[in-house]
Amino acid sequence: MNQYILPDLPYDYGALEPHISGRIMELHHDKHHRNYVRSANEATEGLAEARCQKNAHRIGRLAQALAFNLSGHILHSIFWRNLSKNGGGAPKGLFADAIGRDFGSFEDFKSQFTQTASGIMGSGWAALVWDSVGKNLSIMPIHDHQSQTTQGAAPIMVLDVWEHAYYLQYQTEKTRYFEAVWNIWNWEDIGTRFEHVQTLDLRWTKPSGRRTHPERLHAGV
Repeated sequence: MNQYILPDLPYDYGALEPHISGRIMELHHDKHHRNYVRSANEATEGLAEARCQKNAHRIGRLAQALAFNLSGHILHSIFWRNLSKNGGGAPKGLFADAIGRDFGSFEDFKSQFTQTASGIMGSGWAALVWDSVGKNLSIMPIHDHQSQTTQGAAPIMVLDVWEHAYYLQYQTEKTRYFEAVWNIWNWEDIGTRFEHVQTLDLRWTKPSGRRTHPERLHAGV
């Protein structure tokens, strides 16, 4: 079976200092992310074995483990590339236009994104996603790595709110971490992801030979 692989960081551990310390990046990538990759591979292998054995009870437990660990792997892989030592400022181009359209202004977007991160109770992520049905940008909290997410929403910008992402440097002042990260957002990477997700479309298409109400087609249901 295909194995999930830990991606290399696209920069040195200390590249994002002083906003995120090199020690945090080393532990975060080499320990936490690596563990999600290892656990996702173990869950995948276990699922293959359980299916051969027709062990339905074990399949259910392993599917939950895979959802947690694989989602952690995916979100971290996006997060690393969402950041850059040459980042910060404000986005430009089509992505900036979409931010203005869906949130009013970049400052409004920044405020909403930071407030979403601050409102997460426990472990999770703040995520800017593309709603492939509604065709708009949206901000949502993600509990842990996979819970309370909207199906069909593609993440393009994610902020890790787990304590291991900031506590060594910011301790209980996590809002300082939320503010610091605005100095290192890689708008080029995020804007490219925004362009790519434009092709996603999960809306129902009109079945041949059946009459479909126009308003239902428009709503995508």
